[in-house]
Amino acid sequence: MAFPIRIGIQLQPQHAPDYSLIRDAVLRAEDLGVDVVFNWDHFYPLYGDPDGSHFECWTMLGAWAEQTERVEFGALVTCNSYRNPDLLADMARTVDHISGGRLILGIGGGWFQRDYDEYGYDFGTAGTRLDDLGAALPRITSRLNRLNPAPLRRIPILIGGSGERKTLRHVATHGDIWHSFVGVDSYRHKSAVLAQHCADVGRDPAAIERSAEIRYTGDKNETLRFVDALTAEGVSLLTVSADGPDYDLSAARLLVDWRAAGS
Repeated sequence: MAFPIRIGIQLQPQHAPDYSLIRDAVLRAEDLGVDVVFNWDHFYPLYGDPDGSHFECWTMLGAWAEQTERVEFGALVTCNSYRNPDLLADMARTVDHISGGRLILGIGGGWFQRDYDEYGYDFGTAGTRLDDLGAALPRITSRLNRLNPAPLRRIPILIGGSGERKTLRHVATHGDIWHSFVGVDSYRHKSAVLAQHCADVGRDPAAIERSAEIRYTGDKNETLRFVDALTAEGVSLLTVSADGPDYDLSAARLLVDWRAAGS
């Protein structure tokens, strides 16, 4: 299955002292022509001032569902540890309805220990968190299938991460989109591992959309060479990031223009 090239942007909900700055960035991103707008599911900034301003993920997604008209949107990614999986499914269904069927349910095992410690969650180990994710995914799917009213579409599940033994197995079993944070050579290797997991569970790996982080350092040519190399490997959802308070969209504009010029 060939997926069209899509451009995403992660508007990181950190260092914006007023939510209006995020609201404005979402409007600008949609007007710019991106296809997917993401936030993230953390409680504190991941870089810069560790105690800087920060907003919560899923209440924000509900606002985006009302605010936007065209883009798909979601978390990159929801931390599985923070919400009961049946509740999360109901939240996703509700936001999907508010948006008219545009939610992507991004999810991962979690990793940022400060979130866990400050909010009273058990951090455990990387292995136990991924085991918990594996147990949650079928519960999420089951609940989505039982909710009344049902979601407006089969909500795509995006799984973030590249762990070869557990994460990629979860992608093969449950994922519609795989998001990775890797270079070209490592992506090629991880993709082969994913293909083997898909073979083990009887699934065509070509049915899983490939998504990757694009880090923009300011060198346009270097960035586009990286993009060309990734898309040659089959990555079709290309996501850049921007944080507050300015939410500079120049990296997203670069990719939108690149696509318009014929990739």
